[in-house]
Amino acid sequence: MELLLICLSLWILQCNSARADSIIHIGAIFEENAVRDDEIFQLAISDLSLNDDILQSEKITHSVKLIEPNNPFQAVQEACELMNQGILALVTSTGCAAASALQSLTDAMHIPHLFIQRNGDGGPRAACQLNPSPDGESYTLAARPPVRISDVLLTLVSELYWQKFIIFYESDYDIRGLQTFMDQASRLGLDVSLQRVDRNVSRVFTDLFSTMRTEELNRYRDTLRRAVLLMSPRGAQVFIHQAVETNLASKDSHWVYANEEVSDADVMELVHTSLGRMTIIRQSFPLWRDTNVRCMRNNHRISSLLCDPQEGYLQSLEVSNLYLYDSVLMLANAFYRKLEDRKWHSMASLNCMRKSTKPWNGGWSMLDTIQKGRISGLTGLMDFRAEGSNSHVQFEILGSSYSETFGKDVKRLASWDSTRGLNGSLKENRIESGMQGVTLKIVTVLEEPFVMVAENILGQPKRYKGFSIDVLDALAKILGFKYDIYQVGDGKYGSALPNGSWNGMIGELIGKRADLAVSAITITPERESVVDFSKRYLDYSVGILMRRPEEKINIFSLLAPFDLAVWACIAAAIPVVGVMIFLLRRIQAVRCHGAAGGHPPPSVSTSLQSAIWIVYGAFVQQGSDSVLGSMALRIVMGSWWLFTLIVCSSYTANLAAYLTVSRMDNAVRSFQDLSKQVDVAYGTVRDSAVYEYFRAKGTNPLEQDNTFAELWKIVNKNNGFDNSVSSPSEGIKKAKREPYAFLWDMAVVEYAALTDDDCTLTVAGNSLSTRGYGVALQHGSPYRDLFSQKILELQEKGDLDILKQKWWPKKGRCDLQSHADAQPEGRALRLHSFAGVFCILAAGLLLALLVAALETWWNSNHCRREQPKEVDCSLERVSGPLTYNDIGTTPEGRQDRDRDWEETRALDTGQRGEPGTGPPAFKQPPGRGLGSQTAPRPVYRDLCLGHWQHAAQSVPGGLVCSGLPEPPGPAASLCDLLPPGGSWGRKDTGPGLWQDLAPAPQQCHHALYPLQTQGAQRGALPAESSQDTHANVLPTSARRSHPRNQRAQPRDVHLSADRHSGSLTRSKS
Repeated sequence: MELLLICLSLWILQCNSARADSIIHIGAIFEENAVRDDEIFQLAISDLSLNDDILQSEKITHSVKLIEPNNPFQAVQEACELMNQGILALVTSTGCAAASALQSLTDAMHIPHLFIQRNGDGGPRAACQLNPSPDGESYTLAARPPVRISDVLLTLVSELYWQKFIIFYESDYDIRGLQTFMDQASRLGLDVSLQRVDRNVSRVFTDLFSTMRTEELNRYRDTLRRAVLLMSPRGAQVFIHQAVETNLASKDSHWVYANEEVSDADVMELVHTSLGRMTIIRQSFPLWRDTNVRCMRNNHRISSLLCDPQEGYLQSLEVSNLYLYDSVLMLANAFYRKLEDRKWHSMASLNCMRKSTKPWNGGWSMLDTIQKGRISGLTGLMDFRAEGSNSHVQFEILGSSYSETFGKDVKRLASWDSTRGLNGSLKENRIESGMQGVTLKIVTVLEEPFVMVAENILGQPKRYKGFSIDVLDALAKILGFKYDIYQVGDGKYGSALPNGSWNGMIGELIGKRADLAVSAITITPERESVVDFSKRYLDYSVGILMRRPEEKINIFSLLAPFDLAVWACIAAAIPVVGVMIFLLRRIQAVRCHGAAGGHPPPSVSTSLQSAIWIVYGAFVQQGSDSVLGSMALRIVMGSWWLFTLIVCSSYTANLAAYLTVSRMDNAVRSFQDLSKQVDVAYGTVRDSAVYEYFRAKGTNPLEQDNTFAELWKIVNKNNGFDNSVSSPSEGIKKAKREPYAFLWDMAVVEYAALTDDDCTLTVAGNSLSTRGYGVALQHGSPYRDLFSQKILELQEKGDLDILKQKWWPKKGRCDLQSHADAQPEGRALRLHSFAGVFCILAAGLLLALLVAALETWWNSNHCRREQPKEVDCSLERVSGPLTYNDIGTTPEGRQDRDRDWEETRALDTGQRGEPGTGPPAFKQPPGRGLGSQTAPRPVYRDLCLGHWQHAAQSVPGGLVCSGLPEPPGPAASLCDLLPPGGSWGRKDTGPGLWQDLAPAPQQCHHALYPLQTQGAQRGALPAESSQDTHANVLPTSARRSHPRNQRAQPRDVHLSADRHSGSLTRSKS
């Protein structure tokens, strides 16, 4: 057990030690006046700590020491203190004296030392002479490249064919930096003079006029015609100003100012101050000036503080600050490789004061890892493979033309780098207005509709046509030049290769094999760094080419505005609310019956079907004729109506939006739409400007929108071999053949869609134009300004718009703007979009026919089962009360009379068991009297529906049915309401109609066999018992079996007769 605890403790200590070893500690020494150095160093450490691509779980710590300028002793003391703390590397930004002292210390302690030389006074930098290491193992690496101004100056004077010139340098400048230049100039036979300039520049020119005679001043003035200035920007401005003021400078003077650190503002000041021609040499950083590239690295993230144009870092950063930032990146890259190779050496605390102190045993391994590394940072490429120093450096040469005015423009004449040397022309060519007699050699690439092969004639040179050729012909006509055109061998526009060279048309211009490059070539910062471009003659944007989507027919698109769950809830709500209304109406009916002893109004139906029908009528906004008597019903119906209003309004709005969206030609209208879908693959041409554009946007960690990141994943899938193509023509064919979106120049894909034979292609994309197409020329070409000027003139005259319409017509073979035209036909709904409505209507009609057939069949069977054996009768006309003989004397009649006697006793009272208290069963209508025969009396009986119609048809004029109440239902029969007992014929019931009047026996006739004879004079009804009174009410032929008699329990029948209206109503409960 104890052994297990000991092993566990050792394992924990080892893990803690490994974790502690993973902490990276860096030391730094800066001069006190270098405030920016400290800030940039802290910023680089912070960026690395936030970047998981380089160091994931490792933590970077640092210690910074500040020293006085040019104080080697203090620098060594601070370095010893840092080594005592334990550091993996030392980064310094000091002068040459402190660097030399620190070199000796780091070589002795085997600590890697990255040194950045400073020139705090703003003047040209002189090379530091570091002491070589005794054992040949130097641990000091120069992050800032050696001084190459001398090499650039020598190339410049050779290009300008200067044989005699003078160099002015400030008193602080180390003349030893010109030793190499002077030696080379001497070997070339150049006459070079050196003159030192004090701080007080005015005193220099005062001494010249006081010590020189007129002849000497003239010779000195001639010398000033070719002058090189090695000064600070401020000192050079004062010097040129004094030369102009003292009339020692002339309009044919040529000033060359050389300094690694010159801002744009200083350049403009120098150009405006000088008289004559001004040429400026300064170090350039293409990646730093290009924001998209500068803020994106392959293996680290640049802080937004450096990329924010609102910050002052962009204007105030020095060259040493940029190299300091890249030095930290270089160390982080080395640490990452050491950890990856599992060759990490822990930090050691070193004491410089003890002679017995051994150097760090991991120093040489760390130094070797740093020397083998390479990064691409703010300053470009950085490595230490060339004798322990960074050899990658690039200069740009800016210049203005000869002029007597001070408002000259500055342009980039050429560039110089340590690999290729000079790129461009420094000769002054004065072309005023024309190019008559000039024949240019032009390189091109076939790209529809910019450059295409025309119909060629055998034996004649190949001819070309296209938009770019038309622009070129227009320029040739204006300027008067001729041209010979040829196609580039590799068929590419031009991109940088890993070895620093360029391919395609750009490579032809750099190699001076062509004067111009004309095609669909876009203006990019990378290309502008090696060639010149004219003004854009056409805007550029990236378009999306894809097949037109096939129209999908969905006849039930009217169901699309709502989800299936919403439709299910709506369908469930209709019966739920219907049942609730049904229950509330039944409660209302019972309450009304109990309160008034009557019935609900005839218009109020209490069936479940009627309640659901009311709900459905309200839902479709058709209303209903229901009587809402209770407050509960009103609340329910009010809530339902509000619900239906909201549902129908939402459905209408969503249906309109759905139909509008469904009429769009293409669901992909932008890059955002393309990145969100997964059905269509997309890509572009590999190793093209568009490919690099998506790479830069997609890998930029500061890009807030992840659209381009998603696009780049698909475009670069399998290094671009899965979705990208090798040529534009291949991409167009692929987009037409399969579900594929081709990302390419908008002008090219629009032309392909306009000229498609089948019109199956469509174009979408971003319309913002951040770039343009231009004419590429050699670096420093004298024709650039002339071409730019004439292109602007063609734009102002509208000639370029005419050429655009020629190749990109608005109404070509295929219409690309059909979806945007505001035509009524485009907004009309087609039949297939609305066919579902007709399908629902047809289904409803078929269902109605089916239900009608089923009802007919059911009612016919039901009525056949309920048809009585006896024939019902309908009384057509009676002139008095019904008599005994009128009812009949058969035994069946007597049985019906006796059975219904008690049931109908309350006919004239309204209450059973309380005779004489209710209204009379019948009331004599106006104009009727005893024995009167003037008009027939209607019979007030409930008839079944068939009998009612028969009775109405059997009497002329419909007199019998004019006073009859509506039949209560199809099951009611003629004999339902004929009471066998009651007040008919009784004398003690009061003055009733049936008591006073009695019809003649002849007037009761069969309904099917009516009698045509006149009725006899009616007489008084004799007093009989209640049984005798009703014994012969109807004849035997008029009787039928009553359905009520078939029940186990009798039901109450209430009959009431209105004397004034003559109507009889019947209710059952």
